[in-house]
Amino acid sequence: MRILFVAAEAHPIAKVGGMADVVGVLPKVLKQLGHDVRVFLPYYGFLPEKLTIPSTPIWQGYAMFHYFQIYETRLPDSDIPLYLFGHSAFLPKRIYHGEDEEWRFTLFANGAAEFCWNYWKPDIIHCHDWHTGMIPVWMHQSPDITTVFTIHNLAYQGPWRWKLEGMTWCPWYMQGHNVLAAAVQFANKVNTVSPNYAQQIRLPEYGEKLDGLLRFLGDKVTGILNGIDPDIFNPETDPHIPQNYSAETLDQRVVNKLALQEEVGLEIDRNKFLVGMVTRLVEQKGLDLLLQMLDRFLSYTDTQFVIMGTGERSYETQLWQMASRYPGRVSAQILFNDPLSRRLYAGSDAFIMPSRFEPCGISQMIALRYGSVPIVRRTGGLVDTVFHHDPITETGNGYCFDRYEPLDFFTCMVRAWEGYHYRREWRALQQRGMAARYTWEQSAQEYHALYNSIYGLPPTHGLPEASVALEKEPLTVS
Repeated sequence: MRILFVAAEAHPIAKVGGMADVVGVLPKVLKQLGHDVRVFLPYYGFLPEKLTIPSTPIWQGYAMFHYFQIYETRLPDSDIPLYLFGHSAFLPKRIYHGEDEEWRFTLFANGAAEFCWNYWKPDIIHCHDWHTGMIPVWMHQSPDITTVFTIHNLAYQGPWRWKLEGMTWCPWYMQGHNVLAAAVQFANKVNTVSPNYAQQIRLPEYGEKLDGLLRFLGDKVTGILNGIDPDIFNPETDPHIPQNYSAETLDQRVVNKLALQEEVGLEIDRNKFLVGMVTRLVEQKGLDLLLQMLDRFLSYTDTQFVIMGTGERSYETQLWQMASRYPGRVSAQILFNDPLSRRLYAGSDAFIMPSRFEPCGISQMIALRYGSVPIVRRTGGLVDTVFHHDPITETGNGYCFDRYEPLDFFTCMVRAWEGYHYRREWRALQQRGMAARYTWEQSAQEYHALYNSIYGLPPTHGLPEASVALEKEPLTVS
C-alpha cells in the first residue's frame, strides 16, 4: 500500500512528545513489511540545522489564499521520503505555541490534502492528532483515498467549528463542534496509542466531552500499543552510559548509579534507593500528586530522587525549592538532555510515572529495558505495560496504584522502597522487566492489520512469511 504519514512531529528531527516516536520509527518498520511509506511534516525553521534539504522545491501549491512549497528529503538513517511543507508561518524555531497555532496547522493540513490530490496520491493517509484532523473530512469526497486517524492525546482537540469556518473550507456535510470531533467521525479507522486508553476515552472521566461520540463509534475506535526501538534503547550497547550491562550482568549496573549520583549532585551511596523521573512538567504527568507526597516520603525513608524535564514554571519552581530543602537527596534537572536521560534510566533503581492520564507512555518501556523498576498509576498505556509485582508468585514487573490520591501513591512508593531491600527478589524483578519486549515490529503488524481491515482483507494479507509467524507468537512480559 501507498501510505502517507502526516504529522506535526517526527523523531529525531522534531520532537516534543510521543507522537514523534511513532512517526519517526513506525514508517521504517512498515516499509520492511512491504509498504511504500512516506512522511509529510512542516518545514520548521530549525530543520536545516538537522537535515540536508534541497533549496529547490519539488512542487508548489495554493491553499487558504496562500502559496506554499514542498521540499523533498529523507528521514534520518533511512530511505523514507520526507516531504516538508514550506510556508513562512513555520519559519520560527518552534513546533507549538504562538497566537497563530490553530491557523498555521490548519493551513498545513490543507496543504497536505492538496499535495495528495495533485502530486502524490496515497492509498491511505495516516493522520496524527488534531493538527491533521481536517484531512479525513476533506478526503470524504475522495473515496479512492482512505484515512486512519491516530489520537495521541485527546485533551488537545483543535479549533472550534465557528473558528474553522473563518479560516478554511468546511464542507456542507461536515459534522462535529471542533477539529478532533470531526476527524473521528470521518476517518475510515480511528486508533489510540494503547488498548486501555481506547477504552478509557469512552468514559466521562477521560473522554474530554467526546466520550458519548466515541462510544457511538464502537469498534471503529481501537488501540494499538506504541513500541520502542530495542537497538536504540539498549543498555548493552548504549554509548551514553558509563557502564554497559545486560540482564545477566546486573551487578555491573551499580557503576551507572554511582556516576549518576555524582553527576546530578546526590550523595554517593550505592545502597540508597534512587528514584528517577523523566517527564514534561505538566499536570497530566502527576506533578501535583508527586509534590504533595514527596516531602513525607523523603522524611520516612532515606530515598534519593532525581527529576529531569521542563514545562510549567510553577512546577519548575516547586521542584527547585524541594531540591534546596533536601541537598544531596533531591536533584531537579530543569532541562531536556537525551544522553542524561539514558544515564538516569540506567542509574536509577526505580522510575515513577504517577500520571493523571497516559495515552501510552514510552518512558516506562525504556525504564523496563534498562532495569529501572517502574512505579506507575494504573491508567492508559501504563495498564498495558506495567504489572504489579507479587513477591509470592514472583510475577509482575513493577509497582502499581489505582486511585489518583497522594496516600495511594505514597503507599505504593513505600512498598517499592521496602521491596528494594530484598535484593535477590529485586534483581529477579529487574530481570523480568528487562525481558519484556515492546517493539515496533509488533505494533507495525497491528497497523498492517488495521490498514487491511479498511479494505476487508485478512489481518496478515501481504505480510512477509517471517512476519506472519511472528504475529502468531504472544507478546511476553516475564
